Amino acid sequence: MIRFENVSKRYKDGTVAIDNLNLEIQKGELLVLIGPSGCGKTTTMRMINRLIEPTSGTITIDGQDISQIDPVELRRNIGYVIQEIGLFPHMTIEQNIALVPKLKKWHPERYRQRVNELMDLVGLDPDTYKDRYPSELSGGQQQRVGVIRALAGEPDIILMDEPFSALDPISREQLQEELVNLQESIQKTIVFVTHDMDEAIRIASRIAIMNDGKLVQVDSPDRILRRPANEFVRGFIGEERLTNAAEKAVPTAQDLMHQSPATVSPKRGLAEAFRIMKEKKVDSLFVIDSQRQLLGSVTLEKVDQHYNQEDCTVADIMETEIPTLTIDNPVNEVAEVFRDGKQNAVPVVEGKRLIGVVTRGSMMRGLADWTHHQPEGSVTI
Repeated sequence: MIRFENVSKRYKDGTVAIDNLNLEIQKGELLVLIGPSGCGKTTTMRMINRLIEPTSGTITIDGQDISQIDPVELRRNIGYVIQEIGLFPHMTIEQNIALVPKLKKWHPERYRQRVNELMDLVGLDPDTYKDRYPSELSGGQQQRVGVIRALAGEPDIILMDEPFSALDPISREQLQEELVNLQESIQKTIVFVTHDMDEAIRIASRIAIMNDGKLVQVDSPDRILRRPANEFVRGFIGEERLTNAAEKAVPTAQDLMHQSPATVSPKRGLAEAFRIMKEKKVDSLFVIDSQRQLLGSVTLEKVDQHYNQEDCTVADIMETEIPTLTIDNPVNEVAEVFRDGKQNAVPVVEGKRLIGVVTRGSMMRGLADWTHHQPEGSVTI
């Protein structure tokens, strides 16, 4: 949807605000830009609607270079919500919300209906509030109007620059929850700037953490909590959040797996396969090629059955239809693979490449360790 390619922003005094940024924002996701003050998050967002122009690089929306789009036309098709809300004090709530639709020359009946729909969407009764002025609303109500005004012209993209940071904690949490619920129904592409990690974790589809004008890590909130990219990210998240995440997060196959599974080449003979099993103290081997692509598995039972066939290789007796896991499979899905009792070890793959193994023992130990940290009665597998 939105793509930054080698984008930089340098000012005349030599300050580098954005340094060779490459980022793709997917259609329909809520991406949060976060980082310390001066990291470039707001600059990045404002380059999307050309309030700030990049020094170099290209920004495209649906494949179109935005530098070739008239800025006024571009901004009419991108919703924008700011901390200061920016409602016009001399206009009623209805007039504020209908501003962009009017500029787009919508028929009055259409934009009036749109105003009513949007006000209902955020719990503001149109009959009660649409003829009031901004000063007659609370801060939380004004910010709700700011959000739906950005939606009024039916844009595909909405930019939100710390929109809730000036509100009291209760109003802020309510609006965060409402935004998440709203996004589930409208599925817009939202770029949201904040300095609050708790807010980012609560609302984001993905979080982009920035520092000194560069992207440090881009991933889902869950993965960032589980696997911070470096010490900067760990410090920015905070040890308390990381500890809480480690205690509460449902383990995945990556958390449960061993990274050095016992393997054998398909060209090996059965005596060699038997030797490896004895050395590794296992009763099965995963069969891989020279690129560690998983081809299948061979069991001690199969090797024993065909051991007297001296010309037989592992490839001749291996089982190719075997269950596999990926690193993101949660523990309940891992447990399901072991449920029938036929599997003692299940390979973990990335594409077709073997990267680890979950054994029945490692699955049970990981599950026991996780349930030990959960409140009594809260775990259902």
